Amino acid sequence: MTVGVVDYGTGNLRSVQKAFEYLGAECRILGPAEDYAAVERLVLPGVGSFGHAMLSIEASRLYRPLMDWIGSGRPLLGICLGLQLLFESSEESMGVRGLSVFKGTCRRFREKKVPQIGWNNVRARRENRLLQGMAGGEFFYFNHSYFVVPEEEEVVLAETDYGVIYTSIAGKDNISGVQFHPEKSGRAGLETLENWMRSW
Repeated sequence: MTVGVVDYGTGNLRSVQKAFEYLGAECRILGPAEDYAAVERLVLPGVGSFGHAMLSIEASRLYRPLMDWIGSGRPLLGICLGLQLLFESSEESMGVRGLSVFKGTCRRFREKKVPQIGWNNVRARRENRLLQGMAGGEFFYFNHSYFVVPEEEEVVLAETDYGVIYTSIAGKDNISGVQFHPEKSGRAGLETLENWMRSW
């Protein structure tokens, strides 16, 4: 299996690549000029701010390849900021439009200190393929100040409590996103990535 990781100038690409290689996948870092048809699955990682990431995607001429991929029905996984970019907007960068795959916005934590850094558990809201085979309530590694607020209940696949119960896994059809870093989450994180590779 071949997995592509989108390089738009931000994000911990190497750790994501190493996680997929550990699981036996061929993993390629993809810029705007790369052949997206040569990979079977695509990962949108992200570290940093919503607005800077969207500007980088547009400046790198990656917007059109990303939207073409999303429209093709092939699997895409957003990680951390990559999940947030799948929504329409964020309080972090007012006036900047996201990829708008899902309706909704991103809000800043107000109940506890930010960023949330460390381990927290994830509980399934409804049956989903990313958590398939897990006992439930596994802990994953988080590092973020904003969380997604979907308008459509059906895209909420799992939740986490950090002073407020928020969506930590969202997805619909071929598009999925996780707020945590599976590549830094030990066995549970690797199982999540493995489920993603096997289930679509």
